[in-house]
Amino acid sequence: MVFFVILILSFASGYFLPWWIVALISFLTTLIIGRTAKGSFWSGFAAVLIVWIVLALFKSVPNDHIMATRIAHLFMLPAWGYILAITGIIGGIVGGVSALSGLWLRQAFQKH
Repeated sequence: MVFFVILILSFASGYFLPWWIVALISFLTTLIIGRTAKGSFWSGFAAVLIVWIVLALFKSVPNDHIMATRIAHLFMLPAWGYILAITGIIGGIVGGVSALSGLWLRQAFQKH
């Protein structure tokens, strides 16, 4: 459930809001409905990774990956796909850590 909520909200906001909104979405989602640390981190990581790769492809495919290829060459990478993978991993880390932080905040204020 956490995965799908983060995925849908992040994708819907990806065109209109700044990049860091995925961190807020992941944080608030697990603050409200997160269950375990492992599940929260991996749900946030996977959802944001998928969203960022899909959004990057939506931007890159229409121009035949010209900009992504140039950035890949700037970083001495052989192809544009590496830039796509790095983008997804960075987004995934942001989403995963934010989701984990939301869960930990809720756990910190729960009665034990």
